[in-house]
Amino acid sequence: MEKKVVESERISDRAWYVVHTFSGYENKVKATLESKIAAQGLEDVIFNVIVPMRDESEYKEGKRRVVKKKVFPGYVLVDMIVNNNSWFVVRNTQGVTGFVGSEKDPIPLSPEEAERILSELLDGHASDDTLDFQINDNVRIIDGIFENRLAVIKEIDAAKQRLKVLVEDMPVDLDVSQVEKI
Repeated sequence: MEKKVVESERISDRAWYVVHTFSGYENKVKATLESKIAAQGLEDVIFNVIVPMRDESEYKEGKRRVVKKKVFPGYVLVDMIVNNNSWFVVRNTQGVTGFVGSEKDPIPLSPEEAERILSELLDGHASDDTLDFQINDNVRIIDGIFENRLAVIKEIDAAKQRLKVLVEDMPVDLDVSQVEKI
């Protein structure tokens, strides 16, 4: 019976922690930590390591492509129970500079913060939802039957990557890849 109480206390100590890494080392830190967890049998105290990434649209030469971008460059999220051993393993992983919070007493994300971050990553909310266009911006159409004509943006649908523009007082619906800011 006493063992169950200890187990429930341990599970209640489980939280997401933010670990600071050298810039560009996030994926290497993740891989190294996962190796250490498996090799040292720490699956019962370190549960998950995530490099938060999301899909973003890039436009090059008028073509749209989706690329993975780090949400928090220089940081890794670790789902763990902090004790002397787990703290030591994470803190002494090559590329890790420390935990967010005080060095000896890392501060976990609040359950609400962790839920928000993880749900955004799992739901695939991309920062695409904010385009580099605004209502009344002047643009040049670079593709289609109105190529090389000037237009003014009247509506923006970021989710669908579409713009409604006025070309010589005529409304036209375009993909964002068909225009460039002037």
